[in-house]
Amino acid sequence: MKKLENKSNNTQKVGLIIIGDELLNASRQDKHLQNVIKMLSKRGMKLNWMHLLGDNEDELVALFKNTMASNDLVFSCGGIGATPDDLTRQCAAIASNQKLVRHPEAQALLEKKYGEKAYPHRILMSELPEKAEIIPNPINQVPGFSIDHHYFVPGFPSMATPMIEWVLDTKYSHLFSNHPDIDVRWNLHQVGESELMVTMKNLLDSFPDVALSSLPRSKKKGWMIDFGLKGQPKEVEKAGEWFETQLQNMQIRFDYRGEI
Repeated sequence: MKKLENKSNNTQKVGLIIIGDELLNASRQDKHLQNVIKMLSKRGMKLNWMHLLGDNEDELVALFKNTMASNDLVFSCGGIGATPDDLTRQCAAIASNQKLVRHPEAQALLEKKYGEKAYPHRILMSELPEKAEIIPNPINQVPGFSIDHHYFVPGFPSMATPMIEWVLDTKYSHLFSNHPDIDVRWNLHQVGESELMVTMKNLLDSFPDVALSSLPRSKKKGWMIDFGLKGQPKEVEKAGEWFETQLQNMQIRFDYRGEI
């Protein structure tokens, strides 16, 4: 395989929570996941985990309590509107042991945008956890909010995307990297995963800083595996060379596809 440049990485994990019954019943298709992955990748970061939940208070509170107990950077998309099914503001307040209060800055933004029509319903979107900070919304000026490392934005990707970008660029540029992990891949021909189990285990034992993925596919002429290694370039390079040697010894035909 080709030589790869040495690179570094950051340690703070990034999580994504996507909220809405409409996603679980397929009324809408999610776009947040791919958008967030692209935004992070552009900045040399990666998404470590994600959860997709419906509009359920108990489940949301439990998840927020769990993620707020960590140091993870978390983006939550959806459920911050004013309709009865929008529960994110209330659940974030419960999970963080805060009162839900009318935030003066959010109130002013809503009054400026809607005037008298802000009352009695739209103004509910200014009721936020008491220690919350505002996230500006460049699309319609209705703000999101943050609690520590948790950032709550609307369920509309057109709004959520620039708001998340603003959070990353103004608050987390110290996590950006010009040297992110890389993902390199091979096509392994006419072989099943069962034949590679010992080799894969030995690879992980020998190169603990490298992750692998194995995606079998059936073909007319037999099985093929889409095999990948992910990590810092020097470690991936060493693991890749070791892996190719094992394949050659086992007389398994492979094509190196390079970095994706």
